[in-house]
Amino acid sequence: MDIAKLAFLETYNLPDNGGIMGAVLVTDAETKPLEFRVTAPIKPTSFQKTLYGDVLLEHVLVELIAIPLLNAINEQVDMILVKDPLFLSANNKQGIRVVRIVNDESSKAKGNTVLIPLNTPMNGSAKAYLESAKKFEEELQSIKEKLEKIAESRNLSEPFERLKLACEQVQSQRTGD
Repeated sequence: MDIAKLAFLETYNLPDNGGIMGAVLVTDAETKPLEFRVTAPIKPTSFQKTLYGDVLLEHVLVELIAIPLLNAINEQVDMILVKDPLFLSANNKQGIRVVRIVNDESSKAKGNTVLIPLNTPMNGSAKAYLESAKKFEEELQSIKEKLEKIAESRNLSEPFERLKLACEQVQSQRTGD
């Protein structure tokens, strides 16, 4: 099975109030947009910060951003690409594989993950890597080959830039700027 539809999942930190928005961009294999969803700004209270402690950001990213966005999309996606390592925990909450694209081997997530090199000539950087949970290690080679096929003609990092800009525009419309 080839990858026909990709979901790019990203966050946007709100500059004014310390909140965070999440967004998902579903594209075809040519990275043309098919669907876009964004969350309302999320700003944890001081009480939530106290209760959740070190796991607050992971809770926000997975439970309040990733899962609701992925459940809301109408398109059936084959792969979910992320930049933030905390999104990898979404692999335990839904059935579509979440894989992280990393431009630097030293930015590997802490914990039980595996990193493999990704040949992405359109990526703009000399090296890129795919990261996923160790339990999905056997799938990574197949995923790598499919993503490299797409990366022959498309920059797999560029849709994340589009997501950030789209979030900025959504937030600017909300605040009337």
